[in-house]
Parts: sequence; C-alpha cells; structure tokens
Amino acid sequence: QVQPVESGGGLVQPGDSLTLSCTAPERAFSDLNLGWFRQCPGKAREFVASITWSGEITLGADSVKGRFSISRDNDKNIMYLQMTNLRPEDTCVYFCAAGGSKSLAHTYAFWGPGTQVTVSS
Repeated sequence: QVQPVESGGGLVQPGDSLTLSCTAPERAFSDLNLGWFRQCPGKAREFVASITWSGEITLGADSVKGRFSISRDNDKNIMYLQMTNLRPEDTCVYFCAAGGSKSLAHTYAFWGPGTQVTVSS
C-alpha cells in the first residue's frame, strides 16, 4: 500500500515560482510511475505531468508546458513539481498519484489528499 502525501502548496503572487513535493512515508515508490494532477475551481481534474520509475516524462496541457517541470529522486523517495511564472488560472488543488500510466487518471491506484495552490495578487 502506498499513501502519497503532497506538500509545498500555498498562496503566491502571479509570476512567482513554487515547488510541490510528494513522498510516501510508509513505502518506497521508486518502482512506481508517478503523476501530478490538478483540479481547478469549476473544472474537471486535469493531468499535469507524469514520470515513470525510470525517469520518462510526459507533460500535460499546453498551458503548463514551458512553465512546469517534474522530477523525482528515488534515493530520497520524493517527486517534485516545479512551477514557474504562475498564473491565477493555476489556482487549483494539486494531487500526487502513484502506480498508474501517464495521463490516465483511472490507472493510478494511489492518490494523495491534495495541496492547495492559490495564485493571487
């Protein structure tokens, strides 16, 4: 059983950067594919990025390409989502997911509770 936990969310201003982290205190997830999804107010859950256990990256919507990047450190059992040039429309709850395939949310078996990111001046 894997219980991902996100951290690093908060309130930032437009143009700021923020890095989210995901770890799993109970079990190493170095052998699992990992992903970031987000749910923004009034919208369906959206795929942000994924990274396989070996480091292959898939990015999501065009709106985040060039601004968001994903990485992982298997030795530290942690995954990151680096977000730059944040916009108000990035205000969402961000979820870490483990054990799935790329953008296919239904394939991820394990989900974190989410961390709120608010971008506002």
